Amino acid sequence: MTGPLSLIDAADLPGRLRQALRDGGRPRMAYAWTPAPGVIELRYVIGRGSGQPFEIWSVRPIQNEAPSVAGDCPLLGWYEREITDLFGVVFSGHPEPNRLVLHPGVEAPGPPFAPSFPPDARLRVRQNVSAMPEVEGNDVQRLPWGPVRADVVESAEFVFFYIGEHILHLHAQLFFKHRGIEKRFRGMTGQAGVVLAERVSGVGSVAHALAFCQALEAAAGCEVPLRARRIRTLLAEMERLYNHLHYLGNLAEMTTLKVGGAEGKLLEERAKQLNARLTGSRFLRGLLTPGGVRRDLDPGDWLGAELARLREETNAYVELLEGTGSYLDRLITTGVLERQVALDQGATGPIARASGVDHDVRRDHPYAGYDLEAFTVAARTAGDAHARAQVRIEEIETSFTLIDRLLERLAPGDLRSPCNSVAGSEGLGWAESPRGALFYAVHLDGAGRLARVKIKSPSFSNWRVFPFTVHDSNMMDYAINEASFGLTIAGCDR
Repeated sequence: MTGPLSLIDAADLPGRLRQALRDGGRPRMAYAWTPAPGVIELRYVIGRGSGQPFEIWSVRPIQNEAPSVAGDCPLLGWYEREITDLFGVVFSGHPEPNRLVLHPGVEAPGPPFAPSFPPDARLRVRQNVSAMPEVEGNDVQRLPWGPVRADVVESAEFVFFYIGEHILHLHAQLFFKHRGIEKRFRGMTGQAGVVLAERVSGVGSVAHALAFCQALEAAAGCEVPLRARRIRTLLAEMERLYNHLHYLGNLAEMTTLKVGGAEGKLLEERAKQLNARLTGSRFLRGLLTPGGVRRDLDPGDWLGAELARLREETNAYVELLEGTGSYLDRLITTGVLERQVALDQGATGPIARASGVDHDVRRDHPYAGYDLEAFTVAARTAGDAHARAQVRIEEIETSFTLIDRLLERLAPGDLRSPCNSVAGSEGLGWAESPRGALFYAVHLDGAGRLARVKIKSPSFSNWRVFPFTVHDSNMMDYAINEASFGLTIAGCDR
């Protein structure tokens, strides 16, 4: 649920934001769009707490300039830098006025999201040198790692400043694989947009499609039938299940438990095979559509039986992991994320909940069928790699329980309602992906086609937070720490 649009003068924005923060509000994202040629509008999405509607603030820059609020609310720093790169808006007083999406040395004929940007323009790269911090000391060494890293890991560059094994500072450069997906939505129908949303981040196909569909449904004012809502919830929990099993296998492998790593990946594979048998897609694609689901599912009795076996095997696997001393030794106290840092920098999902930030939009802002089911949100306070793993372990158990209930209550009913695009409308949708809160904001043009789609992915938030757990740590723990975050670069880069 969202509240009415609030129009705020640019000069009043810092004061309004500070007041919202004092009142317990928390910005969720910021973005820009062009409602008319030559007109840029900034949007801020503000959360006011569990059960409260999201507030939408509209701000018009003055002569293409707006005050930065990143000093008061650091999590908005990346959003402001992204808007500067893509729309050309200057945020005065920004504490980190460096490029984010367009790397240093990239030459463009103008802001890529400006309506006047030539559709066939090619970006030229003169030199790609990141803006590095000044680190002094005769013994300080500098190690660049990436953008091509080992195995099939996605492209990113990490520059370590270190002495011996001690890491003084980590500088992360992402967006090597920025695909301009938000711009690719422009001119699409809502039906076609679902196909693109499912491919923003493959391992979050359901979450992305769900948040996108719900944004369109909010814009159109359509209601989703009960059976479709429960099917959507079932798919979302099936997606969470295989993601968290992959996470545990990867984390075990990083702690040198090769058999444990293989076992976790095997459990993940079995979950994906169940996905394929149920829907025809290992990644659960092709089911969601604005207004409901495209076709029915027939889980019969086989799905519940197979999930019961998978649950038993998973519980035995987790018991072995949590009883292995070498595994625990590598996780406990590794990569501690303090609660205040998590709040300030915008951590979300299991990362935030492992540091004592108890937010989950499934419970706090229910969607699909989550308002029909009671469930416990896992949380910890230690904020280390072990706490992050424990949160996901509990979420696996919760997913099994929710799926069991959904299968029992999946009564016959309609699969979708008419969801006709309303010209000039807009909507906000959200979902709790396996990695955290995911938001889609959509704006439709006069023909009912997509004019602007903004994606706030959880990895965009958590990649910003991650370096704070690396500074003042050691090289031997780095790979374990990164694995404990469970990040995706595709979801961040878009």
